[in-house]
Parts: sequence; structure tokens; C-alpha cells
Amino acid sequence: MILYPAIDLKDGQCVRLLKGDMSTATVFGEDPAAQARSFADAGCEWLHLVDLNGAFAGEPVNAAAVEAILAAVTIPVQLGGGIRTLDTIEMWLSKGVARVILGTVAVENPDLVREAAGLFPGKVAVGLDARNGRVATRGWAEKTNMTVTALADRLEDAGIAAIVYTDIDRDGAMRGPNVKATRDLARATSVPVIASGGVSKLSDIVALRDAMGIAGVISGRALYDGALDLRAALQAARP
Repeated sequence: MILYPAIDLKDGQCVRLLKGDMSTATVFGEDPAAQARSFADAGCEWLHLVDLNGAFAGEPVNAAAVEAILAAVTIPVQLGGGIRTLDTIEMWLSKGVARVILGTVAVENPDLVREAAGLFPGKVAVGLDARNGRVATRGWAEKTNMTVTALADRLEDAGIAAIVYTDIDRDGAMRGPNVKATRDLARATSVPVIASGGVSKLSDIVALRDAMGIAGVISGRALYDGALDLRAALQAARP
């Protein structure tokens, strides 16, 4: 299982939100590139970036910060937030992003997801963000009636590289991940599933690792707060 340290970008800074609420942003650093380098130097295999402003705006907003991170590290980076057109997908991939994460557009325009996955094999993932099992879109501000498993089933044969599953009510809350929901999703689809939201201690990582079928885990606040030691977490993620 791969551990993805999260760098959430708001107004060019590294922040963490509570349950996706932009008004709860806590700033953890003003130099995202330096933060990325520290994660890479610690032995991380991937980075998970989110353009929070972009998720609400529907287009890239923190491009300068993302480009600075890409220039600072050599490990692969996956990026989500405001990526809703083929042009934007192609732009980020051409700049060195290894994998883009499509969220809102996966619900509103699944044909675009299929087209992008066909054009860029292995480079397109889908973000399934949910409250009470129902998918939320547009920066988590809008709730749909579609279940996570229904959307995953719709995209089963789309050729996507991964599903990033976030339990919004766990995100940034330090209450532990929703292991059962993540495991159930992983068992329901052949697409690799990456867990996100709530990871706060080593036992959370072990529980996800031991659930079988979960390909990765994202952690943010726990790493910044010091509740989770990065090197120990990297070791725990490996079987």
C-alpha cells in the first residue's frame, strides 16, 4: 500500500480543512515546494496535491504553487481540484503531473472521463468524495443522489488508473478512516482504491493495509500536526 502525503493548496499556501469547509482552513506552511521536498526526502513515493480554490472555481487557481512543487521534486505527483476539461488535463500532464484526479466532471460528464482515460492511459484517476455514501461535487459543496458504488460501477470499464475515495465527514477530523466503506468499495471494483480522510495514527494505516485490496492511503493533517510520524507511517503502509 502506498502512502500519499497530502498538500492541500489554498491561496498559494499549504492548508488543511475540516470536513471540506473552506472557512476552517488552517495554514501549515507558506512554501509548498519546501514541504514537497521534505516529503520526498523522507522517502515518499508519491505526493497528493489538491487545488482547493480550483475545486470551487472549476479551473486551476494555484497553478504557480503546483508548478513550484513539480520543479522541486522528482517523485510522481497526482493532482485534483478544478480539472474539468480535456485542455486542463493535457496542460497539467504536459507540465509533469503524473496523474490527474477528476471529481466533479466524473459525475457531470462521465464521457469526458472515458475520453481522457483513453487518450492518457494510466494518467487519469477519479475522486469519489462522499457524505453518508452519497457523492458530493464542486468542492464538496453540492451533494448528489448517486452512491459511491454506483459511480464506481459506471466507471468500471472506463480505463481509469485509480479511485481516490474520501469520506468527507472524516476529512481533517482526526477520527480515523472509514475502513469498512473503503474496503467495501475496493471489493466492489477492479479499479485500485486509494483511501482518504481521517487517518490520524499508525493503527489507522495498519487497518487499511490489512483490509486487503486497498492500494493506497492519503494523510494530511496528522502528518502536519505531528500525530503521525512520516517514516513510521511509510513503514506501516508496507506489508
